[in-house]
Amino acid sequence: MTGKRYRNFVFDLYGTLVDIRTDEESSCVWKTMSGLYASLGAHYSPARLKERYASLGREAALRLQEEGEKRFGKEFLAEIDLTEVFAGLYLEKGVPCSGERAAMTAHFFRALSRRKCKAYPGVKETLGQLRDSGRGVYLLSNAQRDFTRPDLELTGLTHCFDGILLSSEEGCKKPSPVFFERLLERYGLRAEECLMVGNDEGADIRGAASVGMDALYLHTETSPALTGESRAAYRVMDGDWRRAAKLLRFLGEAGKEPEGEPGRTRL
Repeated sequence: MTGKRYRNFVFDLYGTLVDIRTDEESSCVWKTMSGLYASLGAHYSPARLKERYASLGREAALRLQEEGEKRFGKEFLAEIDLTEVFAGLYLEKGVPCSGERAAMTAHFFRALSRRKCKAYPGVKETLGQLRDSGRGVYLLSNAQRDFTRPDLELTGLTHCFDGILLSSEEGCKKPSPVFFERLLERYGLRAEECLMVGNDEGADIRGAASVGMDALYLHTETSPALTGESRAAYRVMDGDWRRAAKLLRFLGEAGKEPEGEPGRTRL
C-alpha cells in the first residue's frame, strides 16, 4: 500500500453506504398511484400511467441530453428530475400541480416502491470518525432529490456530510466528469486530495479517474458485474464495511497499515 493520505472522501450512496431494494415495476405500485392521481382529478389506468411516466421521462432526458452536449460536449450525461415528470402527469390531464404536490407524489411513489433501505453496519460511525479527524466527507450520488432526501432521513445519514450533490438537482450524473468537476468547484476541493468510494466500476471508479481522483472500489451485492481490469487504487471485494472502515481510517489519518497486498490493496 502507498503512504498516501486523503483530505476528502467522496461517497456514492446506493450500494455503497446504503443497502437499497426497490420495485418500481410492481402492479400494486401503479394501481395505487393511479388511485392517487384519480383522487386529485387526473384519471389514468395503472398501465397507462406507467406508460406515460416512462414516456415523459424519456422525452425530458433526451431534451436535457441535447442541451447538455451543446454546452459541455459529448462526455456530458444528463439526469432529469423525476418530480417534474410526476408534475407533468397532472398537467397533461389539465390538473394544476404545485411544487408541493409534485414532491408529495414523488415521496409517495418512493414509499410505495421501496422494499429495503438501510445503511450498512458501521457506515454512520465511519463517516463520523472521518469528519472528527478533520477530513471532508461528501456525497456524490446518481439519485433523485425527492427519493433520496427521504432515504437519507430514513437511514440517519442526512447530517453526516459536509456537502451533498444529487444528480437530479445538478442535471448531470456519473461517470460524466462534469458532475465530479461540479463537486470540486463548489467546495474548493483538489482532485488529488480526494478519494472516491463507490460500488460501480463504471460510474464511480472510471468517473473519478476522468478528473484525476483516486478511488476505492467496494464490491457489494448490488454492484454491476465487473468487466476488465479495475482502475481503483484500493479494493474491498467482499463488501465488508468493517474492512472498508479500517482502510478508510488508515487513508484518512496516520495509523497502522491494514493487512493486504503491497501496492494496491485488495481486501
